[in-house]
Amino acid sequence: MRNSRSGFTLIELLIVVVIIGILAAIAIPKFAATKDKAKLASVKADVRNSETAEEAYFSDFATYAVYAQLQTATNLLISPGNTISIATNASGYTVTATNSSISTGITSCQVQVGAGATTGIDGQIKCP
Repeated sequence: MRNSRSGFTLIELLIVVVIIGILAAIAIPKFAATKDKAKLASVKADVRNSETAEEAYFSDFATYAVYAQLQTATNLLISPGNTISIATNASGYTVTATNSSISTGITSCQVQVGAGATTGIDGQIKCP
């Protein structure tokens, strides 16, 4: 009776490990970019939600509100990791949202509504 042993050689296993390593080296940077895109999308969503909350607040109180007032009156919440600032005047407001954990590219977005809009079209979200 012949003793036959079948299996993979060490060289074959090393080649498979190297190929998996190369594929991982290609995929990991793409994954990081996708995470940054998702975080930027959450920043844009927070700006749009803040804009909607401002208009609802104005409808009720005939004045624009800062973030703390919006939280109380409209239950406005922002996404984890984002920070928001709202500057108001008698005839408009500026909302700026930022996520400092975005590693590449744009980290903040802004919208201006009313008098003094300098970022472009009134009410259009800009991400510089």
